[in-house]
Amino acid sequence: MSKRNKIIYWIATIWLALGMTSTGIVQILKMKEETEMMAHLGYPLYFLTILGVWKILGVIAILIPKYPLLKEWTYAGFFFAMSGAVFSHLAVGDSGIAYFGPSLLLVLTVLSWYFRPAERRVV
Repeated sequence: MSKRNKIIYWIATIWLALGMTSTGIVQILKMKEETEMMAHLGYPLYFLTILGVWKILGVIAILIPKYPLLKEWTYAGFFFAMSGAVFSHLAVGDSGIAYFGPSLLLVLTVLSWYFRPAERRVV
């Protein structure tokens, strides 16, 4: 793996981890803005706990060494969660700013997955 690819991987992965951790914590704590957003999107509030816990566990899975199959599942979960968030905002007709967070996390998920080192890939 080239030095450039390693740098891209770690920058994307660290920002992905920070983004998923911060949103996961906010969801677990059921902060007012999150509960209002979930109600606006039409989802039950218990989804916040499920999403928040899985995001925190996913960050751990992405950052720990080894377990490449677990990492693949985690990337898939992050991809489904963030693309689902984008489409949920589309479905209710939200403005462009609502797409920024999930779109950014979606791009970071793809970048981290694409540039991951060989030892973090399923062979």
